[in-house]
Amino acid sequence: MNDTYRVRAGRRTLSVHRPDKVLFGDDGLTKADLAEYYRRIARYMVPELKGRPLMLERHPEGITAQPHFMQKDTPEHYPDWVHTTEVAKEGGTVRHTVCDDSATLVFLADQACVSLHRWLSTTAHLEAPDRLVFDLDPPGDDFGAVRHAARLTKELLDELKLPSMLMTTGSRGLHVTVPLDGRTSFDECHAFARDAAEVLAARDPGRLTTAVRKNRRGGRLYLDIQRNIYAQTAVAPWSVRARKGAPVAAPLPWDRLEDPGLTARSWSLRDVDAIMELAGSKPWSGTGRRRSLLAARQRLTKLR
Repeated sequence: MNDTYRVRAGRRTLSVHRPDKVLFGDDGLTKADLAEYYRRIARYMVPELKGRPLMLERHPEGITAQPHFMQKDTPEHYPDWVHTTEVAKEGGTVRHTVCDDSATLVFLADQACVSLHRWLSTTAHLEAPDRLVFDLDPPGDDFGAVRHAARLTKELLDELKLPSMLMTTGSRGLHVTVPLDGRTSFDECHAFARDAAEVLAARDPGRLTTAVRKNRRGGRLYLDIQRNIYAQTAVAPWSVRARKGAPVAAPLPWDRLEDPGLTARSWSLRDVDAIMELAGSKPWSGTGRRRSLLAARQRLTKLR
């Protein structure tokens, strides 16, 4: 087993330690596979991460082994060229890692960071998100229910004259994301998302719910809007997920929703070329400019 190998990422050459360490046991995928994927996807992924505090999901001994943990505070041993940001918390601060370049992304892979979860706001305006996320969470693996919920969500957002972006989560569901102008507080965004979810649930109460408690959902798809709270995170576009098969959270154009073969795990580390082809097609390129919620709030109030 090789102890290290060297990889060029941007302007830096990095060492990947224990490159043959298997992180996805059932698939035989190694840390080297993870690092190479993040090196290749960096040109598309870094713009989605840049300037955002991150929560890092690390699995140094593989996704089914201990220890594994969610890392918010940046360890002291990280090199000084890895950007960080100090964020206030109750009783102190947290120094979050920020991924502003491809070298940082590959370095994080070397740290066995399998998944990256990003804030919905940037370090420049921590209190004002520029993303709003509807997390469509099915009770099981019923992707038909997710597809149905995504259609209804897009229809509502179209009524509200808000642009929207579709992404598989690499888990079970889909994220529908609204790009915002960054002038609305988290409290206002969360209230808007809550009210929009209630409108959606009222339109199809037999299949959709806003009930937070699982025992009150009655087998219906949960319209999860809890990502839209200060300091909460959502899985980053193009992130690998720590699940069997190494699925990837993949941005999509809306017409792919009608692909009968689509699932939440359609793209994975097992076929990086397919991911690169999808990324190269710029699936979110037709989304349009970021919007304010002010006019949309007025339209939403009329629908309630």
